[in-house]
Amino acid sequence: MNIKLFLISLFLTIMSTVVQAERIKDLASIAGVRNNQLVGYGLVVGLNGTGDKTQFTGQTLRSFLLESGISLPPGTDPKSKNVAAVAIHADLTPFSKPGQTIDVTVSSLGDAKSLRGGSLIMTPLKGIDGKIYAIAQGNLVVGGFGAEAGDGSRVTVNIPSAGRIPNGATVERIVKNAFNVSDHLILNLHQADFTTASRLTAAIYHSIGKGTARAMDAGSIKVNAPRDPSQRVPFLSLVENLQLSPGEAAAKIVVNSRTGTIVIGQHVRVTPAAVTHGNLSVTISANTEVSQPNALSDGVTVVTPNFDVEVTEEDSRMFVFNPGVSLDEIVRAVNQVGAAPGDLVAILEALKQAGALHADLVII
Repeated sequence: MNIKLFLISLFLTIMSTVVQAERIKDLASIAGVRNNQLVGYGLVVGLNGTGDKTQFTGQTLRSFLLESGISLPPGTDPKSKNVAAVAIHADLTPFSKPGQTIDVTVSSLGDAKSLRGGSLIMTPLKGIDGKIYAIAQGNLVVGGFGAEAGDGSRVTVNIPSAGRIPNGATVERIVKNAFNVSDHLILNLHQADFTTASRLTAAIYHSIGKGTARAMDAGSIKVNAPRDPSQRVPFLSLVENLQLSPGEAAAKIVVNSRTGTIVIGQHVRVTPAAVTHGNLSVTISANTEVSQPNALSDGVTVVTPNFDVEVTEEDSRMFVFNPGVSLDEIVRAVNQVGAAPGDLVAILEALKQAGALHADLVII
């Protein structure tokens, strides 16, 4: 853990000396121009005996056969281990046109052991409004693999109950967006920041002209754009390739309580404070002793426990933070103490409560 903190501090210290300009297209997106999620329910057929045994899969198969002109006798349950009920989902990218294809992900809904070797039957993909926007069909690519022996032993590699179909859905409907509905566009920053919004507005102002852009708040910038699509496309191409230096992030310390990973930002500062760290460990061990009486005596064998108590106190060391302590000094001091991840979190929380830590402490 100490080595990890040292490497993180060294990396951030080096990066703090580099001013990196980024493109607007990497910092912001156009409001209303986004992906749309699609979902569908269908059947995967052609499995090698690894399909579902659930009742709703049989109901779906019966409906499929009925639509194909095959009527099963009443009460017949079309059980087939070669069929699996699946959920299909995909992302419909902006400006997708009918006839273009998109990738789809197929996941088992029942108790199918594997979808390997299966084919998805034609399935409509719907949006949140219930309309059909794409049709999915094709052979699955499954990265997982599973094998089972007759004695019940099983070996599984990755996840065989989910797969993908590259270019497996054909777009059938256009999704309208806000690209060409008014005389202006809104650029939304991926991370709201007043400094970045101000610098982005200034970059457009100096490159294109006065009054072209106006910051609405810390996360949105209004940009006047030509209404004609033949002019708006090259205009946005120019805007999104402008470069600027984004504002530096606020001072934060992020702690992952599950993995013990701690990341300290470069602007974290500590005011004068003294910290002591030490542990007191108590170990109690019990040894069983048997008291055996002499031969031909009237005594009774007795088992008696013997307890040993050992108290160990580690050396309690104290370190002092001077005014304006930087990131590398914080890490060096913690390394000298030899604090574990849990101890380090306790130290940081105590510094925050004492008002000596000038940073946001985020625990995830």
